[in-house]
Amino acid sequence: MHSYVVEYLNENEFKKKEKSLKKYNMIAFKKLIFDCVPALRDGTFPGEVVSRNSTENFVKYEYKLPTDHLFSKVHGDIKLHYTVYEAQKLVMLNDLSPDILSEGHQKELTAYKGVMVSKSHAERDMFKINLLNSMNKNGFLNSKILIGVGIVLTILLGVIIYLIVK
Repeated sequence: MHSYVVEYLNENEFKKKEKSLKKYNMIAFKKLIFDCVPALRDGTFPGEVVSRNSTENFVKYEYKLPTDHLFSKVHGDIKLHYTVYEAQKLVMLNDLSPDILSEGHQKELTAYKGVMVSKSHAERDMFKINLLNSMNKNGFLNSKILIGVGIVLTILLGVIIYLIVK
């Protein structure tokens, strides 16, 4: 069993984002603290390899933490960025993204329809949320309507081909 040491690239900034994650997305925080960090200490590296540097012998990873579907559409996925130094048995926690987590630590964020809204560009976030909700509510993403439209278009195409061939 490998035993790796977990360190921070910038501990103050990482802890601020971690506190914001705890406040606004408890599921992602629990996954990070109780699943991901112990796995990193044991030498299991979850996530996708972003880059490798064979000369300095390190590998950069990106691990997607669980989040709400609407939040990920508005702000992006919550990801842990970390680097593994094999020779030193060291895991360096680089960053948590998206950047709204750092904004969430600086000032109290408001929620609109259950999703965090940034103070700096609140109108844009609310527009995205309203757009996604209206697409779901009005049936643009409803498969029954898409099937109906597909059938009508197929019939129309068949009639047009029949008239051309005749």
